[in-house]
Amino acid sequence: MMKKLVLPALLLFSIAVIAAAPFVGMQEISPSALFSGNGPHSRILWDLRIPRVLLAWISGATLALCGLIFQALFLNPLASPDMLGVSTGAAFGAVVYIRLGVVFSVLGVSGLSCSAFAGALLSTAAIYMAGSLKRGGMSEATLLLAGVAMSFLFGSLNMIINYSGGYVDTFRMMRWSMGGIQAVGFSSVIATFVPMAAVFLLAFVTAPELNLFICGEEIASSRGVSVARLRQVLFISVSAVVGVNVAACGPIGFIGLLAPHICRKMVGTDHRRLSIAALLFGGAFLVICDTAARTLWSPAEVPVGILTSFIGSVFFLFLLIKAKR
Repeated sequence: MMKKLVLPALLLFSIAVIAAAPFVGMQEISPSALFSGNGPHSRILWDLRIPRVLLAWISGATLALCGLIFQALFLNPLASPDMLGVSTGAAFGAVVYIRLGVVFSVLGVSGLSCSAFAGALLSTAAIYMAGSLKRGGMSEATLLLAGVAMSFLFGSLNMIINYSGGYVDTFRMMRWSMGGIQAVGFSSVIATFVPMAAVFLLAFVTAPELNLFICGEEIASSRGVSVARLRQVLFISVSAVVGVNVAACGPIGFIGLLAPHICRKMVGTDHRRLSIAALLFGGAFLVICDTAARTLWSPAEVPVGILTSFIGSVFFLFLLIKAKR
């Protein structure tokens, strides 16, 4: 009975977080500013805070959903977007762009975001090809190991580029690699909402197959699931969505690891319910973290990736300790 109430409670919690977060900050703003026309407080809300809160919610929801699919796909509770090389590949594209010093945009999208997305696609292709080298075809083990290997490879390349850059470029590279929610207007919100909706539908529609994946490849195959084809579709699709998310917000760690585990404790292991719970919890969690990052140390602002990594690392240790008991 209690588990039936979890999803409605998460929905109300997520709505409350989205509604309250824009009014929290160094500059206190009354809710009446929403309807005050072109006043300064109204512009702060509509041009800065509301888009930022929505972008944070979408980004958190996307990472949680991608982590949920990856953990089912690889049969590994520690699989997440930031541990499988996709985020590191996006960071590689971004640091190359900064180091080269070029400036361009594509259809209004900054060159930095385009380069990060290209890096994510490069990493995805490299992981897919490396995971397919094993005789007998691709398996979750080879794909997972290929992802970890590419994560270290692109991570080392990023450090080399950072080391060779000047002070200003190195600072820009490091700052971007820490992750952060930056939004002026609703263009980034719209650009990231479509991939989030797509990955949610993907998780929801393939929930029965993901439930069988948890039981093992043999059982899934015996129930009529095309394991190899579904793995290819899910890995490529989810990796592309991660690339879009990282291109918009930078690499924000551990949400894809942390959120699915917490949601399983709340709603069980059925991926239809899990996909809804991950969407609501992941979004609300990142909004809370981003609000804390921009207010607790004001007037300074801490990159939200630092805060999520700290919380995620503590949770990671908790999982290790629990697994040994």
